[in-house]
Amino acid sequence: MFESLLSFSRHHKMALLMLLDALLLPLALVSAVLLRLGGSWDPKLTPFWWLFMVAPLWVVPIFIKLGLYRAALKYVDDKIVLTIFSGVSLTVLVLMAVIVMAGITPFPRTSIIIFWVFAMAYIGASRFLLRGLVRRIDAVDAPREPVIIYGAGHAGIQLMLALQAGREYRPMAFIDDQPQLWRHTFRGLAVHAPAELALLVQELSPKAILLAMPSVSRARQREILQQLERYRVPIKQLPGMAELVSGEVRVDALREVEVEDLLGREPVPPRAELLAANISGKVVLVTGAGGSIGSELCRQILMLAPRQLLLFEQSEFALYAIHQELSQAAPALIVTPLLGSVTDYERLLSVMTCFKVNTVYHAAAYKHVPMVEHNPVAGILNNAFGTQTCAQAAEAAGVDTFVLISTDKAVRPTNVMGATKRLAELTLQAKSHAGSRTRFVMVRFGNVLGSSGSVVPLFKRQIAGGGPITLTHPDITRYFMTIPEAAQLVIQAGAMGEGGDVFVLDMGEPVKIIDLARRMVHLSGLELKDEAHPHGDIEIRCTGLRPGEKLYEELLIGDNTLPTHHPRILRAEEHLLPEAELQAHMSKLKRACDELDAETAFSLMQQVVAEFNAAPKTVDWVAQQG
Repeated sequence: MFESLLSFSRHHKMALLMLLDALLLPLALVSAVLLRLGGSWDPKLTPFWWLFMVAPLWVVPIFIKLGLYRAALKYVDDKIVLTIFSGVSLTVLVLMAVIVMAGITPFPRTSIIIFWVFAMAYIGASRFLLRGLVRRIDAVDAPREPVIIYGAGHAGIQLMLALQAGREYRPMAFIDDQPQLWRHTFRGLAVHAPAELALLVQELSPKAILLAMPSVSRARQREILQQLERYRVPIKQLPGMAELVSGEVRVDALREVEVEDLLGREPVPPRAELLAANISGKVVLVTGAGGSIGSELCRQILMLAPRQLLLFEQSEFALYAIHQELSQAAPALIVTPLLGSVTDYERLLSVMTCFKVNTVYHAAAYKHVPMVEHNPVAGILNNAFGTQTCAQAAEAAGVDTFVLISTDKAVRPTNVMGATKRLAELTLQAKSHAGSRTRFVMVRFGNVLGSSGSVVPLFKRQIAGGGPITLTHPDITRYFMTIPEAAQLVIQAGAMGEGGDVFVLDMGEPVKIIDLARRMVHLSGLELKDEAHPHGDIEIRCTGLRPGEKLYEELLIGDNTLPTHHPRILRAEEHLLPEAELQAHMSKLKRACDELDAETAFSLMQQVVAEFNAAPKTVDWVAQQG
């Protein structure tokens, strides 16, 4: 019956509360008079029985004016006591006025004080009793998923209150690392030690563990996630403290555990002077602006107040998408979309000259190793000759700074993509060594999380589809970095370069991909299917290394590195080729590509990139194409 009452419309609920008060107030007045008279009725009061019935006529309007009936029962808090206090006090004043004006002399005056106490108790108690009933129905009867909250600090308690008011999750217990909080209770939820988590998971069967520790370090988060991994319960967590404080997200805006949380890499605050050096008040051009790295570079550049941002992109849809996003984010900034290929010298020169470009970030490249391996000529033309063409246009247009986005696959490459990126580096090094007025800078880093073609979104899709997770080799390792951090470091490294510099970003510790896959499975609340667990949920299947794929990536060709002003950026001392020698190789390579002679192009690549150690599969495949 009570649930059916809760299903009434808001106006009907308000009417029922008014009716309840209309019954409680006369009861409070009768109780006050009987208490004052010692439990017996004074016959002299009988002619004035109407006085006990008319009180609601002025009390209910007073409560309406004070907003008592606008408060939702489930969210009633201590502030309602002040509203009831004000309403009852006004009611008592009106009652005294009526008694005096009507000349009701038999009415005991002290019973008015007792009435004030009873009315406060009856009205207030009714609200808190109804609130408790509503919340109990929500907590017990509503179909909500049981969860355990890890963290009983301020954020954890706020999360508990938000979830109790909602209808999705039912908090069952707290876990916290601080012994002084153990055995404390908050709203009926006890705080337990981490050692008790296994028993709680067994008894409560939670559908998720909610990590409510937004201010702890990434390293500590990684430790906690490693501890929780063995329970095979999905993990969700609060956003960072900065997002909560800024109001960008609510305390109950839970998110899935991201791979950067598993890596535990602490971000280094950027240096403002390095970020602004090549961008603030300048015209900036980003090639490949619609790609994973290019688009994030554009977002970072947008926040640094350039005079104008030029988006150069070959894909019409990618260009449209990033232009729309940036135009909405900063409508006052001039953002110009430009369709074109980085192999089109006339187009590039026209753009750079017309807009008087100061800084170029060259992110346009074919980067998927297997794709470039199967299309070597296209990869060479776009990655190597596209970079050369952009650099020539930048020199001719008088561009101040040209920053190339390179890759760890350019170090002792075993695939065409890596070799083309190393050739692009050699091209810029040669130009800088020849005395170019344009400052050429190269920034080399590893994989970025969440980029197109990355293993992370692939693994997520495969886990969501029930598996299997496909992995090329059980021993394969990779360096990882978030896209925003990579973009920030690229901008800062570009500002430190003097010309011909190769900068290497500190990628942290390499990650074994099979371990990453296992942890993603476990933290999704699923069991890995292997020999030890034949009835598990997700299988990891190794398919063999792809053509040109390396087990381990490197960031340096040699061991010569120099520190810089930034702890995450190193300067590499790499060998280079004189411009004349390099141009002779490039001319032969261009002729082979124009003739679609993949085998000759491949052989020339091995000559010019001395470290190019092609995998046998790659050589065989290119020979077949020739």
